[in-house]
Amino acid sequence: MEFHSLEIRQMALSLLRGGAKNADVARQLNVPLGTVGYWKHKDRAKRGECPGRRARDCARCDGVPLDRPAYAYLLGLYLGDGHVSRYSGHRTWSLMITLDDHWPGIQDEAEAALKAVFPRHSTCRVRVKGAHNIKVYSTHLPCMFPQHGPGRKHERLIALEPWQQEIVDQHPWEFVRGLIHSDGCRITNWTVRNGKRYEYPRYWFTNVSGDIRNLFTDTLDRLGVAWTNCTRNGQPYNVSVARKGSVALMDAHVGPKY
Repeated sequence: MEFHSLEIRQMALSLLRGGAKNADVARQLNVPLGTVGYWKHKDRAKRGECPGRRARDCARCDGVPLDRPAYAYLLGLYLGDGHVSRYSGHRTWSLMITLDDHWPGIQDEAEAALKAVFPRHSTCRVRVKGAHNIKVYSTHLPCMFPQHGPGRKHERLIALEPWQQEIVDQHPWEFVRGLIHSDGCRITNWTVRNGKRYEYPRYWFTNVSGDIRNLFTDTLDRLGVAWTNCTRNGQPYNVSVARKGSVALMDAHVGPKY
């Protein structure tokens, strides 16, 4: 651990109180950015300038308006590729959605949904191999995503609360779109009949959790989309939408990844 003299700390606080940005102070004094932020927080707390009670910005706790279509889409993304956690070194919860770099448009759409649902909170992207983690931090993530818990999703019960089901019922296509954008795809399938090759589009949704698959197929039923279970290697993890009329509905509201 690196220690800094009282003189350096006082100089930093003087600059910060004068309105200098944390990054500029860190660069000028050659002090880690995190250290500058900690000094600033402690100084503000000592002078009674810290925010104190949390801002009233939670749709569940405070009744603030919620962008319901964006939430339905974000819920689908979360159930597919999202994870709510709170690490010991962090002061609050984080929601992380891991999305493949092959689909930059979906990454943009996911970040836009995060901003719409959590307008008072900053979002960020963290690069990982072949993908980006789209993230937001908020004390209220457990309120907004009560399905979170220890372990993997397929190892615990996943059920929507009544208020979530109401939103999904109001915006079912946004929910389906989020699920497909996370754990689904649109492909061109083919078959051979009478010696001739035929190609046709098909949507796939793959998730190990039976609860999440049921949420997907129940929503498809309400939308009039025909689907079938496709067992592979003895595992019923795949849901297929292949009938022409149902694919046309999916194309109109979901479409290929981009």
